This record gives sequence, structure tokens and C-alpha cells, in this order.
Amino acid sequence: MTASHTSGILRIALVQLRSGRDPAANLDAVAALVREAARDGARYVQTPEVTNLMELDRQVLFGKLVAEEADPTLAALRQLARELGIYLHIGSLALKVSDNRAVNRAFVIAPDGEVVGRYDKIHMFDVDLGNGESYRESTAYRPGERAVLTDVDGIRFGLTICYDLRFPSLYRALAEGGAQVLTVPAAFTRPTGEAHWHVLLRARAIENGAYVLAAAQGGRHENGRDTYGHSLVVDPWGRVIAEGGTDPGVILAEIDLKEVASARARIPSLSNGRRFEVAEPGQIGHLSVVRASS
Repeated sequence: MTASHTSGILRIALVQLRSGRDPAANLDAVAALVREAARDGARYVQTPEVTNLMELDRQVLFGKLVAEEADPTLAALRQLARELGIYLHIGSLALKVSDNRAVNRAFVIAPDGEVVGRYDKIHMFDVDLGNGESYRESTAYRPGERAVLTDVDGIRFGLTICYDLRFPSLYRALAEGGAQVLTVPAAFTRPTGEAHWHVLLRARAIENGAYVLAAAQGGRHENGRDTYGHSLVVDPWGRVIAEGGTDPGVILAEIDLKEVASARARIPSLSNGRRFEVAEPGQIGHLSVVRASS
């Protein structure tokens, strides 16, 4: 069933990938799965973070990256969205913005092939993991500075990417801005995914009374990295209603805005929230309310 302004129901698909080092091969893989999702009736299709290229070597990465206007993956997927008549959400593409800086950028493409939403990942994953793995996303990527909302068939979507998931204030800002669906395309590492993926996605859904859609990279990649997979659709009450495994594939579900309204009526935290100051140690009192949130 296709959503409309009156029905509030949308058939969606998450495309799970295992992107490698060859952007052309990655494009072939994602295009085949997007076509499969469209054949199964999806009106909105989401792909994972770094759909076009999974590369840890900085020199190799910048040897393959191009600017947005020259990127063949974006051009091909815009044409595919137009051909299939769907909303195609590219979870992110790695794109060059200067000789030594890239952006991790999401795109929402409308059924006419036009880009109706762009979002640059705000939070950079700079960490040393206990298993010896180390990531320094900020050495190659320029962080974004704006939260972004876009509409899909009259449903308000909030855009985020992967590590953003650990910063709940971003999701609250999107929900306060009207988001009914929160998107988290990702390439979570396997150790952190096993520990936190499900609980964090369910928490963001529960806190905001919103659907959470998270297409993921999964499995052992050419560059040696292991990603967790388990693409998830979580409803506004925090229930997992669709889930992938670790292999590439398509995960289908339907979202219904009545579920958003129901969850927010039962737990009205968006309307009950208040802004506050934190008392310094030694001050009398606990929290000093500044103003109520809208």
C-alpha cells in the first residue's frame, strides 16, 4: 500500500549491504536490491551508510572519491528512483569536498529524481576499541552542522547517520521539529553492534514516540572490517517489527502514523519536556527551570 496524506501508511524497505572497495561493484549490488524492494511494493527505500565505498586507507579513499556533482553513484540512483517512481534514501555517500577533506552525506531522492533532502553526518566516530581497532573519522571527514528534516508522502522524516545514534539530543530536536520517522543508516562495528545496536535504536523510538528505520552494512568487508548488520524497523512503542541478519538483502515493513499518534498520546514526553539549568556543586537546589519547550 502506498502512503498518502490521508492514509498515513507507507510501505518501506531497508537495503542491507556489504559494500567493498569498488564503487562500481557497490552500485551494481545496491541497484539490484533497490529494484527488488520496488518490485515488492516499497514506496520508500533506504540504503546504509557509505553505500558507495567502504575504505579505511585514507590515501586509497581520496584516490577514489569525487565531488557530489561528479559522483556516478548519486547520478545512477537518482535515475533509478525516477525509473521506479520511489523515494530513495541513500543512507550516505563518501564525497570529496577538498583535496584532503570528505563529507559523509545522506540524500533523499523523490520519485521525480530530484534531491529533496541532504544531511552531512554531524558526529565523528573517533575511538580506540578494546579489540585493537581504531577509528578516526575526523581525520578524513568534515562534520555537518545542521539537523535536517524532509517529507516523504506527507510524513516527516528526520535524517541522521550511524554514530549520531549515541547523541539523543539530536533525535529530540528532530522530533520537536515534527519528525514522525527517525532514520539511522549505519555501518556499526560488530562488537559495538552486539552490545548496543538494538537497545539504542529502541530507546530513540521510545523517547520520541517515532518510528526508527535503520539500514545497515553487515558482514566481513574487503577492507577487513566487520559490521554488525541487523537492519531494524522499530515502531513508536519500541517494538522491533522487522529485522535483517548479516547478509545483504531487503527488509520490508509498513509504517502507520496512527501508531505515532497513539504512542505520543500514551507517553506525552514531547509536550511535557522542559528546558533547565544544572545547579553547580554547592548551590542550593537541584534544577532551575528556564523555559518550557514548545
